[in-house]
Amino acid sequence: MEPETLTTARLLLRTVRVEDAREVHAACQDPGIQRWTMIPSPYLTDHAESFLAQQVPDGWRNGTMFTFGAFLREDDAPGGHTALAAMVGVTQRVMNTAEIGFWATREHRGRGYVTEAALAVARWAFTRAGIERLEWRAEVGNAASRAVAEKAGFTLEGVLRSATIHQGTRRDCWVGALLPSDLGLPTANAYLPAPDDR
Repeated sequence: MEPETLTTARLLLRTVRVEDAREVHAACQDPGIQRWTMIPSPYLTDHAESFLAQQVPDGWRNGTMFTFGAFLREDDAPGGHTALAAMVGVTQRVMNTAEIGFWATREHRGRGYVTEAALAVARWAFTRAGIERLEWRAEVGNAASRAVAEKAGFTLEGVLRSATIHQGTRRDCWVGALLPSDLGLPTANAYLPAPDDR
């Protein structure tokens, strides 16, 4: 699949490129991003460059990982220059199911940019990438990620014990899901929910 560009009221969502390495590296120095995501720590310039030069284009080419940088549109950007506000990625899993992940740059948190970007990317995944179930996972305690997921319409489905490894330690994580029907979109396969008396 070729990389696509999306727009929202305030954001331009496009694939991130090697030219974005400085901004990605700077954003990933944030202790909050290192604490709650799976990026290497410490996060070096080489990490940003290899991610942008190899993993991102390979993911698009193979249809396995779709990474979008969320850049402020010029009207909302300081000084009229676009700036990286967030990153959103969708990784294919099994049976038309994918996992979404996201983070925000420290200076752009608390303004709804990640929710706006996550919703745009979710709609794209359902309508263009053939996804029928989009999962969100975050280590238990990552309240900011959970707040974004809930604002974007994800339904919290529970806690998966020992389901993630962070810095060499197995940890529990929350899991939630968003379905095309949650956004009023059709799906290729009909969905039959379990009865309420389960």
